Amino acid sequence: MPKFDLSMLLAGPYFGSLLSGFLLSIKLSVLGLVFALPLGLALAVMRLVPVKFVQWLSLSYIEVTRNVPLLAHLLFWYFGVPQLLPRPVTAWLYDHNYELLSAVIALVLYSAAYMAEDFRSGLRAVNVTQHEAGRALGFGFFQTLWLIVLPQSLRYTVPPLINQVLNLWQNSSTAMAVGVAEMMYRAQQVSSATFRTFDVFAITTLAYLTISTLISAVSHLYQQRYPVRST
Repeated sequence: MPKFDLSMLLAGPYFGSLLSGFLLSIKLSVLGLVFALPLGLALAVMRLVPVKFVQWLSLSYIEVTRNVPLLAHLLFWYFGVPQLLPRPVTAWLYDHNYELLSAVIALVLYSAAYMAEDFRSGLRAVNVTQHEAGRALGFGFFQTLWLIVLPQSLRYTVPPLINQVLNLWQNSSTAMAVGVAEMMYRAQQVSSATFRTFDVFAITTLAYLTISTLISAVSHLYQQRYPVRST
């Protein structure tokens, strides 16, 4: 039985391959977060808008998205959607790294549905008198929400949103299913080339665990610094 030995993986092209996969996983997560946050907030506001049709649109999107596995979303955007486009457009997409784009789209749309519920819960946790105060000052619905309610809701919203960042980081590994050369994809390649399966996936597990622990630590520190108090 081969012994645990990292010297082969830390030399030559193998370390560079694993590092590039790690960095791409971080890039996927950051891009997903940057676009999912505003979309999630928009969906949450739509749930609170006093227009039934707008509420129904948001609720339908959230329920459909949350009840379909992320892998199904990913495969739909990579294999399904391009088939609806003209053939030259489809060929151009597949020739220009559509794997990464489809993975980002799937992660954004999937994560936003969960973030929307976190935003909505935080907004609804603010006492209704704050809404009434905004109206008394002459603010409209959106002004009241943006200037008065949303800042107060952050204390309730940020902790679950940090947990969604953790989920987003872990979900980035599904991108390997469409050929995105993120960390799991690179680990599989290096494992096949070196036959050091345990070593490779031990390093990969440690990398995921390190980032996950850092995100969890941020959540813990935030909750200690800004404990939630009932209003």
